[in-house]
Amino acid sequence: MTNAFVINGGKPLKGEITPQGAKNEALQVISAVLLTDEKVTISNIPDIKDVNKLIELLGDMGVIVERINEHTYTFEAKDINQDFFLSETFKSKGGGLRGSIMIVGPLLARFGKASIPKPGGDKIGRRRLDTHFLGFEKLGAQFNYNPENGFFNVDASNLQGTYILLDEASVTGTANVVMAAVLAKGTTTIYNAACEPYLQQLCKMLSRMGAKISGIGSNLLTIEGVEKLGGTEHRLLPDMIEIGSFIGLAAMTGSEITIKDVQYKELGMIPDVFKRLGIKLELRGDDIFIPAQEHYEIETFIDGSIMTIADAPWPGFTPDLLSIVLVVAIQAKGSVLIHQKMFESRLFFVDKLLDMGAQIILCDPHRATVIGLDNQVKLRGISMTSPDIRAGVSLLIAALSAQGQSTIYNIEQIERGYQHIDTRLKALGADITRI
Repeated sequence: MTNAFVINGGKPLKGEITPQGAKNEALQVISAVLLTDEKVTISNIPDIKDVNKLIELLGDMGVIVERINEHTYTFEAKDINQDFFLSETFKSKGGGLRGSIMIVGPLLARFGKASIPKPGGDKIGRRRLDTHFLGFEKLGAQFNYNPENGFFNVDASNLQGTYILLDEASVTGTANVVMAAVLAKGTTTIYNAACEPYLQQLCKMLSRMGAKISGIGSNLLTIEGVEKLGGTEHRLLPDMIEIGSFIGLAAMTGSEITIKDVQYKELGMIPDVFKRLGIKLELRGDDIFIPAQEHYEIETFIDGSIMTIADAPWPGFTPDLLSIVLVVAIQAKGSVLIHQKMFESRLFFVDKLLDMGAQIILCDPHRATVIGLDNQVKLRGISMTSPDIRAGVSLLIAALSAQGQSTIYNIEQIERGYQHIDTRLKALGADITRI
């Protein structure tokens, strides 16, 4: 029996909510503890499955993990058990966790070898790992895929700095190559590097550990290899996907919500995109205040043509929030074209929204036109299943705004990315029950 949420929607919410630490940053910086034998302290770690699994995996490998408080851990990677990487435990745990790919770069850099099972994860079309492997190969790693046990065996005993032009600005790919390069001999230049805040955070942390990285925040990183790295302390940014989700939630349910401690300057254009949908929000200190709004109207372009919102590599709009924008547009006044460039089946959850009464034309697997209902018609509650983390929260927002009862199945997908989401929403007055 899987867990589900039962939601009675149609009620405005009210109150304050604090975003969790950034999931995507957590997977990178926690993997980086493998680069040193000294103690690393990381705070603001979100209590979610993907992150907890990675921490557990590090413990299995021999990292000394201590939980200081609910969101702070220390890691000491003194003695790593190399044989563990060929074990069935590693295959089942590593294979079931997308983030496990992130340990490869640090392991290659520090120990000169690694084995990694073929990874699993979200169903949002192919998510290739070529960028990671091509980057490692350019640094001098040799790959052998063993079809019998499903492992990649990697020899990296002689990593040399080099010029790398990434085939795509992959965030995890860039992070992995950066972690491999910090201990390689000589200078590595990474062009078309991702420059998301997560990656900037990782680079700043590595710099504090003794790495020599310049160009942080740009798409051209230069890394001078060093002999070894030391310990450090690091605090994760708040999760910008959660912050965007809560902005959308407030607008869609006509709620007055304050989102606490958002690190506003790290949010890029996220607040502006929601403003384009007509959502009022104001910055109070480092909190975002969203007043209760009965109506929000989508802007048009200056010449009057229909607004398009598309994802792009940072500092463009993050693909993880497009599902949220799509849902929030359902009750806006006006129309918007949502263009999802990065993954090919992220928009397939719109069939559930259509069942709820939304006006959406799915043009193709990448584009959907939303014709806003302007709250003239309320969505109706239905039973549905969540296909991936972000669609799950989008459906949750739709359900909270709908009249009647909704049931969302497969909520494990939501909980991979959002900690204790039901209790946190209940604190705002949401009628949500776990069954």
